[in-house]
Amino acid sequence: MVNHQTIDDRDRRLSPEDLAALRDDLHEQRLFREEQLRQIADVPSRTGEPVQRPSAARTEVRAELAACARMVLADVEAALERMDEGRYGLCHLCRRPIDRERLAIVPQARYCGRCRQVREAGR
Repeated sequence: MVNHQTIDDRDRRLSPEDLAALRDDLHEQRLFREEQLRQIADVPSRTGEPVQRPSAARTEVRAELAACARMVLADVEAALERMDEGRYGLCHLCRRPIDRERLAIVPQARYCGRCRQVREAGR
């Protein structure tokens, strides 16, 4: 006989401790991305040496890195805002709770695993 267990939405709810740990993770990510953007924006120049113009490839890579960092930073800020509003941890599409395990890996996640797969398959 096969035992079919269903996971009740109540089992997926985040405890206050879960939320505190996830908030800390999001704050760390925010600091990391802000520092990353500062480093990307800094043009390395040594005193007394002529400043060399960066190559087009290097400029393109820096622009892509900055764009990615800004995108993740925006996602982190949005997740913190959802926390403040009491909407954190719910999928934007199906409104069901996002699994704790997923949020532990990607605390800024907007979609549950199933909706994320559907969105990616549609691309």
